[in-house]
Amino acid sequence: MSVVYLSTAYLAPVAYYKALCRYDSAVVEACSHYVKQSYRNRCTIMTAGGELSLSIPVERTRPGKPFTRDMRISAHDNWQHVHWNAIASAYGSSPFFEYYRDDLYPFYEKSQSGRFLLDYNRELQEMVCRLLGLAPRVSYSTAYLDATAGGAVDLRDAISPKRQPVAELLPRPYYQVFSMKWGFSPHLSVIDLLFNMGNEALLVLYDR
Repeated sequence: MSVVYLSTAYLAPVAYYKALCRYDSAVVEACSHYVKQSYRNRCTIMTAGGELSLSIPVERTRPGKPFTRDMRISAHDNWQHVHWNAIASAYGSSPFFEYYRDDLYPFYEKSQSGRFLLDYNRELQEMVCRLLGLAPRVSYSTAYLDATAGGAVDLRDAISPKRQPVAELLPRPYYQVFSMKWGFSPHLSVIDLLFNMGNEALLVLYDR
């Protein structure tokens, strides 16, 4: 059985979901030290003005270098209102936004202040997987492990805005609302794929 280790991610990029499709099971890392400027608390969408990064403000729950499992969502910056307005503006004219908007909106309507980031990301991921028609086997780590020692594939830090994309996980070009203006962008959030391709998103995720 093939196993992949992944970080938690906020509306993860398409490559992340291709990994969920490619391997038999996935382990989401909860016990690593929290890394700033990563997909753990940010996603990238495409707008009329180009790529836009949306970040969830977080705060540590204990002094010292925090673990991912200990990070809580902050109430700063009115981020839920900002994120939803950006998403609605970017994808309001996409083919499937109206079809899926009611599934996504509750995550931005109800305050998430004080919640663990790990839990919020998990619930979002489960919802996105249902919309995509995916049922991946996902568990969460209880200790930090050397994934490769057990023969697993370690992508915990590989799928990152700070690194070059993992070539074999890059999606083939699919329809994007602003591709005529900005060209095709392969590292956008999975909601870009969902809103633009609907139930054909699975064809992109399983395409090798």
